[in-house]
Amino acid sequence: MKVGHLYLPAVSTSSVAAGVRAFQHGALPCRATSISPAAYLRVGAADSFTTLKMSDFDFPSAMPEKPQQTMKMKLDESATQFIADLTARLADGVDPPPEMEALRQARDADSDENTLALRIYELMIEQGMTYDIDAETGRLTPTQFYVKQNLDIPEVKAEFKHLYQYGMELIKRGLVDLDTGKDIVTRRLIRRTGLSPEEFDKWLGY
Repeated sequence: MKVGHLYLPAVSTSSVAAGVRAFQHGALPCRATSISPAAYLRVGAADSFTTLKMSDFDFPSAMPEKPQQTMKMKLDESATQFIADLTARLADGVDPPPEMEALRQARDADSDENTLALRIYELMIEQGMTYDIDAETGRLTPTQFYVKQNLDIPEVKAEFKHLYQYGMELIKRGLVDLDTGKDIVTRRLIRRTGLSPEEFDKWLGY
């Protein structure tokens, strides 16, 4: 493992198997999923037939400016949306991962930004690593996907690299400290691949 390239989590090898991506919300830099609910951010394609937009006109707004959210507020909102989304997408009879309850408790206890970011990150990883996503219904079921036997699949590597980079961004923002980030990746990602930290870095191209 290279300290300069701290390895950090990726969203779901299980979702790789289903061809889907993990959680996105505006509070943190995440990637969109093809089944994310309306509460999540989406980028719409521009209408090729539209030449003028309302933003092209310099009209003074009669509406008061929306209060700017703090990082704490954004993380609280992300936690709530994530919990609601995951709960709604679990197939009948399927239990949520314990990381969801940990996130709920952190939110309800009015935990600080670092704790909330850490709990969201852990839930992102476990949602992806322990569930498969039905391509037609978007419902989550316990995964049948085995990471160690499928490391040569490009999508698997892409998912691990995504969450690796996501984690590095959390560290850059001061939301997760270096040692905690390294520990999360070692336990929740690297061990799932069966690689050593050095092999993991090389596998991801670092």
